[in-house]
Amino acid sequence: MSASEASLYEELILESNDRSKSIDIKLGTIAIDYFEDLFSPTITAKVRVVNTGDSVAVEGKKERQSIYNGLPLRGGERLSMKILDQGKTGKGEEKKGLDFSDPERNLYVSSITDVISESQRESFLLNLVSREAITNETTRVVKKYSSKISTSVSSILKNILVTDNDRMEVDDTSNDYKFIGNLRKPFTTLVWLASKSVPNKSGDKTAGFLFYQTQDGFKFKSIENLTQQESKATYTYTEINQSSTETNNDFRILNYGFDKNQNLLEKLRLGTYSSVRLTFDPLNFQMKQKIFKFDEAGIDKLGNKITLPQISEDSDLTLKDIPSRAFSQVIDRGTIDPDVSKQENADPTKYQAQTAMRYNILVTQLASVTVPCNTNLRAGDIITLKFPKISREDSERFDEETSGKYIIKELCHHFDPDRSFTSMKLVRDAFGET
Repeated sequence: MSASEASLYEELILESNDRSKSIDIKLGTIAIDYFEDLFSPTITAKVRVVNTGDSVAVEGKKERQSIYNGLPLRGGERLSMKILDQGKTGKGEEKKGLDFSDPERNLYVSSITDVISESQRESFLLNLVSREAITNETTRVVKKYSSKISTSVSSILKNILVTDNDRMEVDDTSNDYKFIGNLRKPFTTLVWLASKSVPNKSGDKTAGFLFYQTQDGFKFKSIENLTQQESKATYTYTEINQSSTETNNDFRILNYGFDKNQNLLEKLRLGTYSSVRLTFDPLNFQMKQKIFKFDEAGIDKLGNKITLPQISEDSDLTLKDIPSRAFSQVIDRGTIDPDVSKQENADPTKYQAQTAMRYNILVTQLASVTVPCNTNLRAGDIITLKFPKISREDSERFDEETSGKYIIKELCHHFDPDRSFTSMKLVRDAFGET
């Protein structure tokens, strides 16, 4: 069976927020969209439900009510969801589907929108988030942290967001950072720490972390490590109508598009290619500056071409040789320790400009693709795309400029009674194939 065909709703049970009632909504569910995003700390989902007015029994009475009034829907309800995916992975293994049936992994209703009520029918949209997203709104980071950033991240996930060890993956960091929570929300704190983190194995020139959630749990991952992954699947675009009986039919690109708007001025404003770092030491009143160039970072790129223009016809200098943004920061000395201390809390020269470069260069090339449903894919995975070369001559089968490896920035698994598919927004930090 092709992965583009409808998937099976094995379990869709909605429980009231006081846990007194539950109802099976499989038959009334007409569409499900599940989302992951590299730049979002929580997974989300949308479930469209249509039902008649006799879905929920009224206690002590023979009458029945609609789901919206009978459950009732007020927000905070819990959804146990399990969807079986069709098709096979690239290795011939069965796809696992989406499984949020474990009570520890259930999704929670954050809002109910698009409510339409008629005499014999109602419809509404359930907007869902993870349990930790609810916890994030009701807890704060208070205590002082004085260890490596990765250790602090693990502590916040475990002790504040109450996340199991097997539901979080935290890359080791090389830099320590002392800070006080100051009543910030956990997600806010974790995203903030990601911008200050340097991976343990690569030196300070490859700073830049991301904090996000997939169906496997929370990820605190170095961009450097993400780009070094093996490709999870290869998808090919062809204009030839393939038979659904072909074994590679699940790995075709149904449609695609590219963001051709390469905004050079915006990248210069952000300091993507070159920046100057200015640091002021309040202890000795000295100002230091250092120029940072992206080609000095030695980063592993998903493509092989980043060509920058010369600043003028009379100069050999390119845009990477002239800083286009200035970063300034006062060095933090002795602000965390209770005693008088001259010790530097953190060196911004190890992460500030590097992180800005890594975040911005990651989106050098952007693509949008839709493929047959593949629930084995995750945000942060690398996939390989093959596109035909637009040419009258058939000298090369694939376009070297657009084909190659991409990181999944966003994904959406869509399910309805007729079909299923996965749409993705992809990014990479260079053009062309490696």
